[in-house]
Amino acid sequence: MYFELIAECPDTGARAGLIHTAHGSIETPVFMPVGTQATVKGVMQRDIEVELDAKIILANTYHLFLRPGHELIRKLGGLHQFMSWPRAILTDSGGFQVFSLSDLRKISEEGVLFRSHLDGDAHMFTPESTVDVQLALGSDIMMPLDECLEYPASHEAANQAMRRTVRWAHSAYRYFERRVTGTGSASALFPIVQGSMFADLRRDCALELLDLNAPGYAIGGLSVGEPRSLSMEMTEVTTPLLPRDRPRYVMGVGMPEELPEYVARGVDMMDCVLPSRNARNGCLFTASGRVIIKQARYKDDPAPLDPHCPCLTCRTYSRAYLRHLFQAGEMLFSTLATIHNLKYYLDRMRQMRQAILLGRFRAYLDSVRNSAVESS
Repeated sequence: MYFELIAECPDTGARAGLIHTAHGSIETPVFMPVGTQATVKGVMQRDIEVELDAKIILANTYHLFLRPGHELIRKLGGLHQFMSWPRAILTDSGGFQVFSLSDLRKISEEGVLFRSHLDGDAHMFTPESTVDVQLALGSDIMMPLDECLEYPASHEAANQAMRRTVRWAHSAYRYFERRVTGTGSASALFPIVQGSMFADLRRDCALELLDLNAPGYAIGGLSVGEPRSLSMEMTEVTTPLLPRDRPRYVMGVGMPEELPEYVARGVDMMDCVLPSRNARNGCLFTASGRVIIKQARYKDDPAPLDPHCPCLTCRTYSRAYLRHLFQAGEMLFSTLATIHNLKYYLDRMRQMRQAILLGRFRAYLDSVRNSAVESS
């Protein structure tokens, strides 16, 4: 895997590039749909590939480790073969999910001992074992085990978690390099910058991880309950410290209006469950604002959900029909709504990329900010 930087916005630092992987090239900036359990909920891989033209999706190491198990997936040809997805896959380490278990896990220098939320069985994640799991899955981009704190956290607790994250990253890298040497593996491992909401810890973590000379870097520990302004601040502190010629991935963000703000801070990759989760709950994003489809005003509305959107849902179905499906609890609603919301996100990222390539990102960003002010 390698990154090709094509253009930068001189005013903001927004970047357009290409991430080249064994399963195709990815235009950046990119939003990555989340397929937690080897599926984007409610949407067929055919539609993710053909209708949405997503170049990369995510899968979750924790969930796949528990069910159906990474060794089963390895025996069936790896995750690409298992889920019939021909393009790139990023897997996280499972650390975020493990740390969210709170009462069901115990942290040590060795790793994290936790109990499955499915059956209560005890398992251990270490920097080495999470590499093994992800190599079995065969993902293109992997994440090392890190310690992710909830917000708020004290400086002392954040410092301890950050130092442990750095030690784990170095352990994971040494093990990863031993495992892949001579195997022809095309996987890449992105270390994760932690430090909670403390700028000094973020700086220290980023600088220590540079020693790994990794092919890309992630910024974790955001979207854990902090104000959005703090998320932006921590991103803005971190990205200038990361190598200019490597992709930068902010994990778990964000709302549609936030995407250009992260891109303006030099971020190349983002992911979030929000577009698919909101879709299933009846919240749909359009060029004119959010549509809460259960509202009675859409009961006999013959218009498409968003007349400016070219997705299958908007090309084919009315708001009245979508409301009927939602009110009736029909599974088809989740499919159509998720296709639309993901299309909305992916198209916004493509618009940003085009604006960067044409030297117009500053104007694009100003337009988005002005629209947000007018609608507030």
